[in-house]
Amino acid sequence: MSEALFRDKVEVPLDRMTDADPDLDRLLAEMGRGDADAAARVWELVYEELRGLAGARLAALPPGQTLQSTALVNEAWLKLRGGAASWEGRAHFFGAAARAMRNILVDRARSRQRELRGDARRRVPLTGLDVAELGAEDGLLELDRALAQLEQLDARSAKVVQLRYFAGLTIAEAAEVLGLSHATVEREWSFAKAWLRKALDEGAAS
Repeated sequence: MSEALFRDKVEVPLDRMTDADPDLDRLLAEMGRGDADAAARVWELVYEELRGLAGARLAALPPGQTLQSTALVNEAWLKLRGGAASWEGRAHFFGAAARAMRNILVDRARSRQRELRGDARRRVPLTGLDVAELGAEDGLLELDRALAQLEQLDARSAKVVQLRYFAGLTIAEAAEVLGLSHATVEREWSFAKAWLRKALDEGAAS
């Protein structure tokens, strides 16, 4: 598997999309009010961007995933269209997109694990935050459980992880989406990695 669990780069820079249409925030607000034309325009603007991010995320997962980036984006879009009554701009949208991708991947991992139930679960000692040696389902579900705990402790750090891991954004891109400084996101990212490493190591030892 390529690199560590959390990648530092994505294939498509976020600023390509954000610079493409300065009216994206307005269109998102109109989409939230039920404007079908605005929704169609938002889809046109974000589709390639989200597909690039989804592809980067899927490429970073352990072997065993069969979901394609196009299918992940389409499924995430359906969740986004039906999940929010209003959008508070691109930060809200991309945060929701990251959560939607996380939920989709975790749900698929749970379904796959149920199919394999009855097999002995393979335990492999974790090295840092690299879960590539775990089964795809085990590693993703363990990360999801640890991330849920982190959300209770530090919601902002958990949002950084969602944007970095599940949406594949860089530090700079996550800072732009969250409206935070680069230094703040870098600090939150460092804290989250250390916390998750400890949580995953403790889970592997139990």
